[in-house]
Amino acid sequence: MKTPVALIVDDEPDIRELLEITLNRMSIQTHCAENLASANALLKQQLFDLCLTDMRLPDGNGLELVDFIQAMPSPIPVAVITAHGNMDTAILAMKKGAFDFISKPVDLSVLRQLVSNALKLSQPADIPENDRRMRHILLGESIAMREIRSKISKLARSQAPVYISGESGSGKELVARLIHQQSSRSGQPFVAINCGAIPHELMESEFFGHKKGSFSGAVSDKKGLFQAAEGGTLFLDEIADLPQSLQVKLLRAIQEKKIRPVGEHQEIPVNIRLLSATHRNLAGMVQDGSFRQDLYYRINVIDLHIPPLRERSADVPLLIEHTLSKLAAATSTVKPSLSTGALTALQRYHFPGNVRELENILERALALYEGKHIEVDDLNLPVNNNGAVGVPDYDPAKGSLEDYLEDIERKAISVALEENRWNKTAAAKQLGLSFRSFRYRLKKLNLDN
Repeated sequence: MKTPVALIVDDEPDIRELLEITLNRMSIQTHCAENLASANALLKQQLFDLCLTDMRLPDGNGLELVDFIQAMPSPIPVAVITAHGNMDTAILAMKKGAFDFISKPVDLSVLRQLVSNALKLSQPADIPENDRRMRHILLGESIAMREIRSKISKLARSQAPVYISGESGSGKELVARLIHQQSSRSGQPFVAINCGAIPHELMESEFFGHKKGSFSGAVSDKKGLFQAAEGGTLFLDEIADLPQSLQVKLLRAIQEKKIRPVGEHQEIPVNIRLLSATHRNLAGMVQDGSFRQDLYYRINVIDLHIPPLRERSADVPLLIEHTLSKLAAATSTVKPSLSTGALTALQRYHFPGNVRELENILERALALYEGKHIEVDDLNLPVNNNGAVGVPDYDPAKGSLEDYLEDIERKAISVALEENRWNKTAAAKQLGLSFRSFRYRLKKLNLDN
């Protein structure tokens, strides 16, 4: 097995010696440089597996070295060493492509973990556009989905916090899992939590754990989510729902890479990568003061936006095929096909609930259809007052998606019944529905009386 080789760049002899001894004890060969020019020369002369660089160098700074390495044909993981508390510099370095950062004074246990994570990364290989390794779970041939697959592969080679934005049902957790699965942490836990599902009074204990007797009901020690994800990835979904009090504690945990369980006097080092997501406008929440600006900048080192399904309608047929195959296999039934009209209706549909809604529509259609094909009526798509398929933009503040869609259906059906003097056959015809489908909707919405 090839001995790893690391480049250490620092103008302080004591720091270089400390880093060199630590890495040598990990069976890593080292070469040292005291300035930017020497480091660039060494990088041109031989291949390295890792680079550790100080930010302040006599003839430049570590950010220039990060840029130089990222421009190489085969970039290597580079970690920057920053002054204590200088998170802004660390964030800028990671935006430029640095693998991770470590603060002075250097904690040797944190350093060893960082180096181990970096060396787990396989040497980068360009992923061709027609690569299909992720397509069975992240489907789509649209330009947007190809770009996302490419970004996931790049983000997996970093430890930078990633903020995944997108509407409900667009696949944010799936993207987070893929980043984890392709990263050096793939053999460790992936812990996902919906921040909106935890009562505020329990959040601190859920995140950081607690000691026995620290509050009423704490009958034993408990590990929190950070400790449960040790060595792996922690995914905080709907992070916009965090109360201000916990935002402060989360900020410190990210900056110091340490947590303090409730009732504990000592901080505990944690080794996790943080990914977060929400369907809400987090930048707007920063503006109105409901989300801390400093925390926003810490979690949003890299922003990955997932487009809504309506913006990539070309991917709908592939998603339909995959979903129907999965549902048919789960129910041990023959996979049906869609009629041309049903496929056209789905490609024109607005999909306020995105991929999750498409799956629900197909699952319902599979239970209702008769014959050889799924028809438009079997889809039971919401209709507007003009009898056309589709709905206006969904506003989450107005309630759940299901309630919102049912309200639109109820209004459209009520209007059609009134305009046709309560003649159900005529109302169904006006809405473009079969009488069987129309009766199903009446019963579902409690309008049959």
